[in-house]
Amino acid sequence: MARKAGGQEVLDRAKDLLSKARTARELRQAQAVIFPLEFGFTMEQTAKAIGVSRGWACQLRRQFIRSGGKCTVHEEKRGGRRRENMTIEEEKAFLAPFFEKASRGGVLVVSEIKRALDERLGRKTALASTYNLLHRHGWRKLAPDKRHVKADIEAQEEWKKNFGDISKRSKNSGLGKERLE
Repeated sequence: MARKAGGQEVLDRAKDLLSKARTARELRQAQAVIFPLEFGFTMEQTAKAIGVSRGWACQLRRQFIRSGGKCTVHEEKRGGRRRENMTIEEEKAFLAPFFEKASRGGVLVVSEIKRALDERLGRKTALASTYNLLHRHGWRKLAPDKRHVKADIEAQEEWKKNFGDISKRSKNSGLGKERLE
């Protein structure tokens, strides 16, 4: 046998909310309290009647009782920047010198911003954090690197010395003349 439903102290507030509910969630929250107390419904029956899962019906009921009969619909909004490193205003102040330099014709170098960000926060951050920071503030201009990070400059110079201009060789070798005729 299931235990007796509690929350008798907020039953009047639930009935009041039932008549004044503006949203479906407010209505369901009131019903989750009223049905077990007034009609003796189990939580499974209550959940089926209000159209939610048993766990959700329990949660709605528990929130209403714990809040002392206040509707928690508007208080339970999820969202926002819960794991932010800096506020938006701090981010703007942090990026201002870099954007100023870029607006005067300079190049915005992400590695410099990342280094400054690591220093500011006192720990290492991911490169993606720096790009996300720039994206939040509307910076989208990405310039390619001048050369590949794994490029071997000495090997490239050696190749230039030994192989010269390939286009000159192909003209002198007579290759391709058959195609022109």
